[in-house]
Amino acid sequence: MKITFISDTHTRHRDVEADLPGGDLLIHAGDFMNAGYHKGEAEEFFKWFDGIKGYETKVFIAGNHDRIMQMQPEWATDTLNGYKTIEYLRDEECVLYFDGPNGDHPEDNVRIYGSPWQPEFFDWAFNLPRNGWELEQRWKDIPDNTDMLITHGPPYGYLDVPDGKKFQVGCELLRGRVDAIPPKIHVFGHIHGSAGYYFNGHTHFINASVLDERYTYTNLPLTFEWDKLTNEIQWQRD
Repeated sequence: MKITFISDTHTRHRDVEADLPGGDLLIHAGDFMNAGYHKGEAEEFFKWFDGIKGYETKVFIAGNHDRIMQMQPEWATDTLNGYKTIEYLRDEECVLYFDGPNGDHPEDNVRIYGSPWQPEFFDWAFNLPRNGWELEQRWKDIPDNTDMLITHGPPYGYLDVPDGKKFQVGCELLRGRVDAIPPKIHVFGHIHGSAGYYFNGHTHFINASVLDERYTYTNLPLTFEWDKLTNEIQWQRD
């Protein structure tokens, strides 16, 4: 299965399009907006994401800059019903069916769970108190059989150091849940300065931020071939 990961495009998604190679699955881990209040800004992203060619399935979540998705969730759901090639996840799961070595078999299904929440960060969207009960409950809702987890923020200790800093800002409670499951893939963004990849022996961690902290398009989308059964990957590079 060929998967491309992007995040934190902040209205600059069209800059990224030429670097999307196509494949089975495209994932966006949130922050497609800037201030995040205007429906038109969100709808422009929806149209773009829906219109991308070359991917069988496209999945996205919201991030802390995507305020309209939290302020008017019914509007978001109703609007997205008009787009047939994309899946929007807000504390929910989708199961994707791909042709694999076993044909139409549960081993070839991919269970994806997406959630936009993160520890409180100024007055942005989808914020909950760090180490609080509400945030813990959000992570408890992640199913134990999740293959691929999409969150906007990172777990503590993995690709979570802001540019120029020496401290980690990821979510401790999310780290605990990820360690307990663990998913085969965990993709996120939010911390632009730690974009990249890490494998801990169980989970492939991807910080898919494509913009640096000055909002310059610096980091190319990450793409790899993934074998679900072995959890092995092969990087796809031009």
